[in-house]
Amino acid sequence: MRVVIAMSGGVDSSLAAALLQEQGHEVVGVSMQLHDQGEGKAPSFGRCCALDDLHDAKAVAGRLGIPHYVLNLERSFHDGVISPFVRDYLEGRTPIPCARCNTEVKFASLVDKTRALGVGHVATGHYARKDVDPATGRWRLLKGRDARKDQSYFLFGLSQAQLAMALFPVGDLEKAEVRRMAAERGLPTADKAESQEICFVPDGDYAGFVEREAPSEVRPGLVVDGSGRVLGTHQGIHRFTVGQRRGLGLSGPRPLYVLAVRPESRTVVAGEAEDLAEPRFTARDVSWISGTSPGPRLRARVKIRYRHPEAEATLCCLPGNRVEVTFETPQRAVTPGQAAVFYDGDVCLGGAWIG
Repeated sequence: MRVVIAMSGGVDSSLAAALLQEQGHEVVGVSMQLHDQGEGKAPSFGRCCALDDLHDAKAVAGRLGIPHYVLNLERSFHDGVISPFVRDYLEGRTPIPCARCNTEVKFASLVDKTRALGVGHVATGHYARKDVDPATGRWRLLKGRDARKDQSYFLFGLSQAQLAMALFPVGDLEKAEVRRMAAERGLPTADKAESQEICFVPDGDYAGFVEREAPSEVRPGLVVDGSGRVLGTHQGIHRFTVGQRRGLGLSGPRPLYVLAVRPESRTVVAGEAEDLAEPRFTARDVSWISGTSPGPRLRARVKIRYRHPEAEATLCCLPGNRVEVTFETPQRAVTPGQAAVFYDGDVCLGGAWIG
């Protein structure tokens, strides 16, 4: 069958393309241009969106002898990822742009393009898997076999229609296997380093990026303790995230951490480490992989950040497409703007946005 493969220029999608070809599929490579590639443009973009990555993807396609096309998603990326990223920081949230980019920009655009080409499947290099629920006949999203690289967290927003079209050729492999197999096939990306930063903020200076994008909306405010007592001042709430210790500019007998960011008053609340533990929170815009809520209440393991360990919790579905999460054991630094993703063993049930 014909398969469109999203080629990022990294080793994972490169091997995914090779494996699909070896399985006898007619493979078409597509890379996504997320910013202006013209001379002198967008010097701040890092790996995963850079011109070099498009060249690497094209080189892999040439090695495999498959067609390769570039899909221009500049406007979709700006409107669907960059603008919400800036808005979240200005409104006291800590965004996770990779989740939005994967489902709302890249995957959605690829599915649309794939349908337009009359192709039935779209493949990616994500470390994830899928199967069919034997009880309901609906698609399930599963964790990747390599627990250290599992990327199901970033895919919780996939719909049944999108998941039905999706293929994850490296989902059953360990990262070391992927590199070895890529090297055995002579793929030029076999030893390519991984991207760790947010692509449009490669220097990691999120505050500076927000200030350049929305300078008129950055305003100073107060740092207070839990009782409202003023401890100091700050130069903008976009500089702070729940759980943060450095950058408060405060001194005292015990370390202080950011407990909350209150955009309506431009106030940062600081306190001690034990004050960061939260027994429950409410999340919005719930997305269930099955397409429907599994019930008014259910037990699940919840991941509140990509690198945060899963925690046992009870989910209570609320009106307005919201869910209340109550932990068995309070969790540290539940952060508005991050994704809360729900699991039953290896099965990703869905997720929602905190705060």
